[in-house]
Amino acid sequence: MVSGRRQRANRDLDGERAAATALITACPTLQRLGGDGHEWLIDEPESCLDLLLELQACGQPGGIEWPEGKPLRGTGPIPTGRLSLKLSRARDWFHLTGAVAIDEDLILDMTDLLERLGRTPGRFIPLDDGRFITLTTAFRKQLERLRTVSETDRDGRRLSAFGSVAVQDLVEDAGTVEADQHWRALATRIRAAGEHTPVVPSTLQAELRDYQVDGFAWLSRLAHWGAGACLADDMGLGKTVQAIAAMLEQAAKGPCLVVAPTSVCHNWEAELARFAPTLRTHRFAAGADDRADLVAGLGAMDVMVTSYGLLHQEADRLAAVSWQMVVLDEAQAIKNAETRRAQASQRLQAAFRVALTGTPIENYLDELWSLFNVVNPGLLSSRESFQRRFVTPIERDRDSAARDALRALIRPFILRRTKSAVLTELPPRTEVTIEVDLAEDERAFYEALRRKALESLEVLDQAAPGQRRIHILAEITRLRRSCCHPGLVDPNSALPGAKLGVFLGLVQELIRNHHKALVFSQFVGQLARVRAALDALAIRYQYLDGGTPSKERERGVAAFPAGEGAVFLISLRAGGLGLNLTAADYVIHLDPWWNPAVEDQASDRAHRIGQQRPVTVYRLIVENSIEQKILQLHQDKRDLAADILEGAEVSGRLSEEALLDLLRS
Repeated sequence: MVSGRRQRANRDLDGERAAATALITACPTLQRLGGDGHEWLIDEPESCLDLLLELQACGQPGGIEWPEGKPLRGTGPIPTGRLSLKLSRARDWFHLTGAVAIDEDLILDMTDLLERLGRTPGRFIPLDDGRFITLTTAFRKQLERLRTVSETDRDGRRLSAFGSVAVQDLVEDAGTVEADQHWRALATRIRAAGEHTPVVPSTLQAELRDYQVDGFAWLSRLAHWGAGACLADDMGLGKTVQAIAAMLEQAAKGPCLVVAPTSVCHNWEAELARFAPTLRTHRFAAGADDRADLVAGLGAMDVMVTSYGLLHQEADRLAAVSWQMVVLDEAQAIKNAETRRAQASQRLQAAFRVALTGTPIENYLDELWSLFNVVNPGLLSSRESFQRRFVTPIERDRDSAARDALRALIRPFILRRTKSAVLTELPPRTEVTIEVDLAEDERAFYEALRRKALESLEVLDQAAPGQRRIHILAEITRLRRSCCHPGLVDPNSALPGAKLGVFLGLVQELIRNHHKALVFSQFVGQLARVRAALDALAIRYQYLDGGTPSKERERGVAAFPAGEGAVFLISLRAGGLGLNLTAADYVIHLDPWWNPAVEDQASDRAHRIGQQRPVTVYRLIVENSIEQKILQLHQDKRDLAADILEGAEVSGRLSEEALLDLLRS
């Protein structure tokens, strides 16, 4: 009936079906939901809003009605061009304020929008009046990054000068930008650094590989900007020579400082003399009477080499110098912000700071904060802020937005290349795990220790968390030592030690086949037992641990490739870095360290530039023991660095419960 009169209409069923099919095709939400015939039940606000936008884009009449009877009202996708920004310097930070024009009647403050963004996971941001605003996917991602890399302050958001690169795309895409002279000067400096074309100094006495030229150019551009750098290439890719090339470029402007572990200082002196003879190298060493005069007399083309130990002892004197360039070698040495060496490093005044490390993250994200607090102070804000904004969300919550924001912040200042990517001519490296089966009496010894450890820890259930953790770690160390040799736990034990027997058989086989091996252990007591066993078999070897005097260390490093001994015994921490021992083509790890990155550094003493033969790495692991469990943790530790530097998952700290699991059968 129409107006009281019966009417007849002819329907175009084929046309209706075609129109329905076209509508479904144009609405991905309907396709995703499937539906029964032409009926859909949508009970998610996000899906309803997506469908509303899709229908609006199709120009279809009608609307969508929520079951409660309230219509859903939303805006069309809002692009970055609707954003207006204002940037100005405030002390050591840049202050950011802004607004987004939603429509003719509504302008939303940027701080308010960012707060709403933090409470809403999708593209649709609810307003107080029941409406939703819709952001384009790109705009949402840019705002999310700004929210994560910046901090709330009294009047809006604040961002470090180094962090400005992380939001550069947002600034460039914004509709209007009002920037003060300081922001414009920073932008000009960054742009000039990008356009800078460095030339390798002609006085460098080395033929750089292509990737090393790229590394030098990257360092040079950051120096041109005034930002610090972390060169995080794999061990053995020549970080030292790349840093020396940059030093030759910078040294004409003022003195340079190299800080390294004591065991590596001599290597720096030798490399500087070899690759950069035009630089004047000075050793700032313990016991020297002329240290004050040496520092006072430094000028252009001077390079001073010192150790981390002397750095914190002479912190006041070294912090008073205006260095042109400071190089922190094996920079994992400053990964703990609580140590005096890290605090002394922070005090150094330099136009250009460079950290060299193959392991910028060994265990925890907090190590990254400590490193960059020296390299680019302020980039990652305060330690407390870093914990709140990045460590907790990434390590505990697996927050991908926080992970991506952290990567965006550090990406301009960290360069990492792997050997597999840049050294196609390097011979292959094979890793083999040898499982050691304990004899019945030695297995009983191990099991008795393990059960006693668990019983003693049950008594400590009410102890303070920190004290309990210390006891757990002490018991774990006892078990690990017993895996190496029962005599390391009980000096009166007559047990021969299954692992020592397997090791001696392996070494004798290698020697018969004319191979040379590096042997690493973290326990000096284990190395002492190995020495005694090798002496009994009249097998010649070289030896190095943390107590080895510098001159004896240098003599051993030179004697090994000269043929004096087929085996080089090395404590993991004392000799796991700073050595070039390509005379060996086998590496043996007598016990697993917590983090595989430390073992990798040690293995790279042999598997590096100059190695002509395939390298085999053996790990001796006691079967069904705590060592096997530690080995299972290795992949998680590898993922921690890969997540931030390359983008996978992040592992968190080991809890007390996880540590106790290592003790359980």
